[in-house]
Amino acid sequence: MSRTTDRLLVNGRLVPGSGGTFETLNPATEEILGEAADATAADMEEAIGAARQAFDSSGWATDLALRVRCLRQLRDALQRHSDELRELTIAEVGAPRFLTFGAQLDAPVADLGWFADLAESYEWSTDLGRAEPMGIPSHRRVVKEPVGVVGAITPWNFPHQINLAKLGPALAAGNTVVLKPAPDTPWCAAFLGTLIAEETDIPAGVVNVVTSSDHALGAQLAGDPRVDLVSFTGSTATGRAVMTTAAQSLTKVFLELGGKSAFIVLDDADLRAACSYAAFSVATHAGQGCAITTRLLVPRAAYDQAVEITAKSLRRIGVGDPKDDKTLCGPVISARQRERVESHLELAIKDGGSFACGGGRPADRDRGFWIEPTLITGLTNESRAAREEIFGPVLVILPHDGDDDAVRIANDSPYGLSGAVHGTDLERARAVAARLRTGTVSVNGGVWYAADVPFGGYKQSGIGREMGVAGFEEYLETKAISEGVA
Repeated sequence: MSRTTDRLLVNGRLVPGSGGTFETLNPATEEILGEAADATAADMEEAIGAARQAFDSSGWATDLALRVRCLRQLRDALQRHSDELRELTIAEVGAPRFLTFGAQLDAPVADLGWFADLAESYEWSTDLGRAEPMGIPSHRRVVKEPVGVVGAITPWNFPHQINLAKLGPALAAGNTVVLKPAPDTPWCAAFLGTLIAEETDIPAGVVNVVTSSDHALGAQLAGDPRVDLVSFTGSTATGRAVMTTAAQSLTKVFLELGGKSAFIVLDDADLRAACSYAAFSVATHAGQGCAITTRLLVPRAAYDQAVEITAKSLRRIGVGDPKDDKTLCGPVISARQRERVESHLELAIKDGGSFACGGGRPADRDRGFWIEPTLITGLTNESRAAREEIFGPVLVILPHDGDDDAVRIANDSPYGLSGAVHGTDLERARAVAARLRTGTVSVNGGVWYAADVPFGGYKQSGIGREMGVAGFEEYLETKAISEGVA
């Protein structure tokens, strides 16, 4: 790589990790790409201190013009290096090339400009006018202020999207940030840190990027009382641990967690189109997306036909080299993740299920972390494969007995992140969508992902919203000021 990917960004300086370096792998080939800086607890301690100092002592929190200029600088710097970043992302994440022109790279980079624009136009102060509470003449206003130091802990599946979805609004709001990325994708974050240090005017300490092979550094960040907000994206189990740790200091948390989203096909839908779309969705990026629909609910009378259509679509998709423009389903991120997916497939068989297609590793690939696009049949919604997040290209197909039953099954989940409804009668489809207990819903293929759309979930899928005005306001505090008047 021509950019520095083996350094931390701490207090404005690109520095080696105190723990040396660790290797990062190409999940499609298992080849070693190179080394990333391996931070220790001491490095994290310094990064948190730098962020605290920058928030308390610099003018970052109050200088809106500087923040807006720096966000646009960062966007422009990332766009200048988009070709290099694209190749890095394909290699390190195993992301299919086509996705890097959307949510894996280009879209979240462009979204930084949206947050800069929002900060410029946002109503930071609201005049409530004069009143006389308890007979005392007062003039009241409400102001919005940055929350302080943000600890951002991010996963490996969409590193640019999630890193920037936290960094953009947090910086626009006037906060300082310590970013702790996943060990599987350290280069994506390290590249970002290098551009911040070398190609923006972001002051020292405002952004700190701490890569490490040690997951304990995330817990250290979440538990430090100098951190005012922990913004975490990852599994529900880890989210619980983050929340428990942060609770010791009553630190505010934002959590975007797991999902087991339902794709509902109504009895008036184009069955072939709907089932093909469901197959496309679950195979994209090897199913490694928390909002991907992984339960396909079809009318009972059409179940066998739906299985045939969906299985045929998944077989046709197959797996492919993420460097190829035509690839939809690349590898999963690691051997550990592949083993996790395989354990869920074994559980599905034990619970009485069978595979209409897929079910294991592709026979023609002996290197890389591959799982075939898989359709599981013969299970109920009570089975573990239908209730637990698998995070692989695995779809469970379930029959339903009409709209009410479909809604019941879809909502019978500990999660509530996303969902989809397909039907010819739009008003009917809208009525079903309105009854789903999820944070996002796609009707007839509508795309909800965008900078201005809040994203998050109900139930065990998280707390709070990311993106949109609602996501920006997660990084703000509200202060009421009242002045006595004559």
